[in-house]
Amino acid sequence: MSELRIGVIGAAGRMGRMVSRVVIEHDACVLAAALEHTDSPHVGHDVGNLAGGNAAAVWVTDDPDAFYGACDAVVDFTRPASTVQHAAHAAAAGRIFVSGTTGLDAGQQDSLRQAAEKIPVVWAPNMSAGVNLLFAVTQRVAAALGEDYDIEIVEMHHRDKVDAPSGTALGLGRAAAAGRGVALEDAQILSREGHTGARERGRIGFAALRGGDVIGDHSVIFAGDGERVELTHRASRRDNYAQGAVRAALWAHGRDPGFYGMADVLGLTE
Repeated sequence: MSELRIGVIGAAGRMGRMVSRVVIEHDACVLAAALEHTDSPHVGHDVGNLAGGNAAAVWVTDDPDAFYGACDAVVDFTRPASTVQHAAHAAAAGRIFVSGTTGLDAGQQDSLRQAAEKIPVVWAPNMSAGVNLLFAVTQRVAAALGEDYDIEIVEMHHRDKVDAPSGTALGLGRAAAAGRGVALEDAQILSREGHTGARERGRIGFAALRGGDVIGDHSVIFAGDGERVELTHRASRRDNYAQGAVRAALWAHGRDPGFYGMADVLGLTE
């Protein structure tokens, strides 16, 4: 199998630069294209230099047609509205679409599923292997402990993060809800203030903290009478997410169209 040609959407962003660097250093794929919006001051720049390394002879473009024409798979860490647009463009071009964009609502996720009718789409609220193992463990623990244990999910991110709770926290909530056989929307408490009354049995609570340069900390707390079980993941580097995205693109190469997650990539699904 020839090297997979990967294009990076939002190549001048923090995650875009990280993904570009991982692809450049990987021996099973090649960085083939880089895309930015028309007003970006980085259009025309060498993406290797933007990624903090040597020139890669790949220049950032604002032309989607040229971008999609140069690659087999695209990796996207942008914003929900942009992700939906690029998923549709990837589907039209017949390209693998991998996205770690968070904050997608139900309608936007449905748009990705529509694209997945034509191409392999891998979307996950977190591309880290460790976090996806945490999803799997959370579901099993929630099923084992049942409603005698209250579930609280606590996350902290850097001051510039724009969505709360984080996509990863909501993913953990969905995993916990699945373990209990309920829909997260029917069990979640996303915030609390004022006189809230006693905690309702079976609810899944969330707390979002913001500050400093924290990359991402997530804890799932199972609080029972007389004991507490805490599952925690802390990210110290962002390249975990970039490596996961590249791993997903390589895994999707040659797959049938479908809507996949990192659990599929890691072999965690039955």
